[in-house]
Amino acid sequence: MVKEIERTGITVAHMCTVVPISVTVGANRIIPTVAIPYPLGDPTLPPEDEKELRRKLVKQALVALCTEVDEQTVF
Repeated sequence: MVKEIERTGITVAHMCTVVPISVTVGANRIIPTVAIPYPLGDPTLPPEDEKELRRKLVKQALVALCTEVDEQTVF
């Protein structure tokens, strides 16, 4: 689906927990996340730390969206 969206001209950052799957499906901008049950968080962290973790992941995705890539890139 990522490749189809990009064909329309919309840049996509694929946030995933299993990077090899994203590589296999052809995602261009790949952002590794935390874990399968909680890709964008960690419920074992104190709320302030989890918020910072989420903020870091979103910032990585924004950097990926603003970066020109010619091949698959893991950020």
